[in-house]
Amino acid sequence: MQFISGIGDFVIPFLIILTVLVFVHELGHYLVARWCGVRIDAFSIGFGPELFGWHDRRGTRWKFSAIPLGGYVKMFGDADVTSRPARESSGQPDGSSGAASEETGSWAGGRERPLTAEERAVSFHYKSLAQRTWIVAAGPLANFLFALVVLAGFFFTLGQPTTPPVIGNVLPDSAAQEAGLESGDRILTINGSEIERFEQIQRVVQLNLSEPLDMQVERNGQTVALTVTPHIVQAEDNFGNVHEVARVGITASGTEYVRYGLLQSTWMAAEETVSLVGATGKALGQIITGSRSTDELGGPVRIAEMSGYVAETGLVSVLWFMAVLSINLGLINLFPVPMLDGGHLLFYAYEAVRGRPLGERAQEIGFRIGLGLVLTLFVFVTWNDLARLQVFDFLVGS
Repeated sequence: MQFISGIGDFVIPFLIILTVLVFVHELGHYLVARWCGVRIDAFSIGFGPELFGWHDRRGTRWKFSAIPLGGYVKMFGDADVTSRPARESSGQPDGSSGAASEETGSWAGGRERPLTAEERAVSFHYKSLAQRTWIVAAGPLANFLFALVVLAGFFFTLGQPTTPPVIGNVLPDSAAQEAGLESGDRILTINGSEIERFEQIQRVVQLNLSEPLDMQVERNGQTVALTVTPHIVQAEDNFGNVHEVARVGITASGTEYVRYGLLQSTWMAAEETVSLVGATGKALGQIITGSRSTDELGGPVRIAEMSGYVAETGLVSVLWFMAVLSINLGLINLFPVPMLDGGHLLFYAYEAVRGRPLGERAQEIGFRIGLGLVLTLFVFVTWNDLARLQVFDFLVGS
């Protein structure tokens, strides 16, 4: 079976890639929190029991944990790794209660105590609304910045892979042939948007599925208006997975690598990052509305499978894959779901509008709902992955 036979080929690449991206994300939180004067109790790659770690001179515990599917930065004043505030009593602790816990502000024996002025100064939850917002947003922003740096490095050193929007061949019985497209046509615009590279055509077609596309093409020095309605076909990807995809039925005239200067490379990388964010957001929106199949959603198993594949094709493919995956990680973390960064930002938006934080009970309910949503999504995408790899058929057959 594909999943069992290939498991050794993708586990190590998957763990390396995921570790780097999680580190980048959590480092964003860590650096901005330190800049805002927050004390960091722990920086963990992974969840669950600690495998190994060390303390730095500031008292932060840097560690690797047993479940390598994420990570967290635990700041002083957090009740747990989701950054919920620890409860704090208004009275004085009993002198016989024992020593205070450094992380929670509670006393051994279960009694809580108020934080001192010095502790409030380094507690995340006593920082200003603006500071807390920047600390939370810094994780996704770090992922976007990582992708931008990687892409800019590509465009500056190797060049941006680009293909002029000129048709090489028109496939027989295709949507392009039905619409009257011809070999040598240069596609100028699609639905009013200017087209500069063949890759843009592919992206527009996949995102619009079977919706008609209004094109302006240049043919023999003249502009011709055509409408193309893509065909939906079954296609197999590089991993042997079959999906329904949109096809126009044209091929490119050729591919070239265009190198840019440092500033232009950065600008082009920013444009590519924004474009990938938009494409990912639109695809997710289509899945939510039902116009795109949920079978396209993948979880850790699919990411691991793809990691193994790109590792075999070379370092350039790995870095490009990491850039795209980093963008997806940053975008998903901005979803307004409690537990995710976007959920915290939603609470802060409420605080900004109402002038006071959301009630503790409401936040607790929100976190529980968020946990349920995250776990449900995790189970669903993992089920998708295992079904696609025919794991259940294998188990039933055995």
